[in-house]
Amino acid sequence: MNFEKELSNKVKETDLCVRSFLPESGKYKELIVESARYSVEAGGKRLRPMILKESFQLCKGSDFNIVKPFMAAIEFIHSYSLVHDDLPAMDNDDYRRGKLTTHKKFGEDFGILAGDALLNHAYETMLNAILSSYSNGYDKDIIFRMNKAAFVIAGKAGIDGMVGGQSLDVYLTGKDMNKDQLEYIFNLKTGALIEASFMAGGILAGADDNTVDDLCLAGHLVGVAFQIQDDILDIYGSEKELGKPVHSDEKNNKNTYVSLYGLDAAKKAVSDMSVRAENILKNIGDNEFLIQLVNYLINRTK
Repeated sequence: MNFEKELSNKVKETDLCVRSFLPESGKYKELIVESARYSVEAGGKRLRPMILKESFQLCKGSDFNIVKPFMAAIEFIHSYSLVHDDLPAMDNDDYRRGKLTTHKKFGEDFGILAGDALLNHAYETMLNAILSSYSNGYDKDIIFRMNKAAFVIAGKAGIDGMVGGQSLDVYLTGKDMNKDQLEYIFNLKTGALIEASFMAGGILAGADDNTVDDLCLAGHLVGVAFQIQDDILDIYGSEKELGKPVHSDEKNNKNTYVSLYGLDAAKKAVSDMSVRAENILKNIGDNEFLIQLVNYLINRTK
């Protein structure tokens, strides 16, 4: 398998799926729709929806129409988090993916509102899929899976998930941080949505609870390793290659894995977590692309 070619094709497929669920414009709502769509249409790796679909396939799921609304929803949640992360009160960044951040393009007020719109649209998308499943003739088991997947995604995005991690990260900016606090932030801020992607794919495919737990652990390892690699790139990466400013953490006086443990320990942690995640996924099923995708995103240079 030519991974780079396969990845390019899957990114395009995933992008089309996500865009198909974006809100439509209309009278008096042109600007909020434009600002909400802007951050999603700016592109990106589409990793979370892609992981969701590949995990669905790993667990022998077959009807991809079931997963499409959830793929879109998790990308909308991810996009909203980036829009709000970039705001002056948070990371205060001017560029994302090589383009002006949403608040720089539309103003801080519409940066806030665009993020709000995307988060709510994510829930609308999942709930509409669940309601439509009744008229589409899905059996009770599939409808239950859809409800469960939506619940997992919502939970991983909230206080006990991504928002919880972000809140502690913001609170401790410029303050001393201990190991437990750093792990809490990493587990939730980045790890939670990636965990949700793995778990939701398995749940929608009908995986048993033990398998979903394994997918959660794999997602945890991938998410934490992804964040550590992000910290490494913020110090040693190229702004041109990343499409966003480097040294953002240093500018905002944020503690990172690299600042607390050093570069060598950070690189070792990324490597160890990558191997563990790969072994878990191989024990669940056969999906060569998903394994290579995990290694790609953990060891990325941009």
